[in-house]
Amino acid sequence: MVAVARSIETPEVLDRQRIVTADPQMAGSKQPYHAAAGLPFAHAEDFVRRAAESSRTLARAAIAAAVSALATRGYEVAGCAVLLGSGKALPALAAILAAHPLIHTAEGVFFRDVLMSAARECGLPATGVREKALDAALLKRLDALGKSLGPPWTQDQKYAAAAAFMTLCA
Repeated sequence: MVAVARSIETPEVLDRQRIVTADPQMAGSKQPYHAAAGLPFAHAEDFVRRAAESSRTLARAAIAAAVSALATRGYEVAGCAVLLGSGKALPALAAILAAHPLIHTAEGVFFRDVLMSAARECGLPATGVREKALDAALLKRLDALGKSLGPPWTQDQKYAAAAAFMTLCA
């Protein structure tokens, strides 16, 4: 999660952190579709539903805490941007569980959906930004910003910041 302020011309990163969206006490929650693939179908449906509820709860708590922390510093959070994948529609659960590549795709969609839902539950507008739509010039500027922030400034943080700036400025 990366919180930003100002504009693309004068970018400021207010906070950056990893948020936990998989309950370490729930076996299989880091890869819910992989875990579900080994279960009878009725149990698989229930497991994916429970994993989603658990992950939304964790994400909602993390987002609410970040919003609160930023508010104590005088910032009002305007919204949330979540990086999206290719956008291909997924088939029904039975078809996902039958094809290993779809399991990986579904897990990416799962956690993105969790974040979008949790943001909305926190009262924030949530915008999906396709990775392919990220502004190349902005990404280059963010490389330089990362040097002033210090490590870690990973690609996922840089992309999250770009999505946030694009959404904030839209």
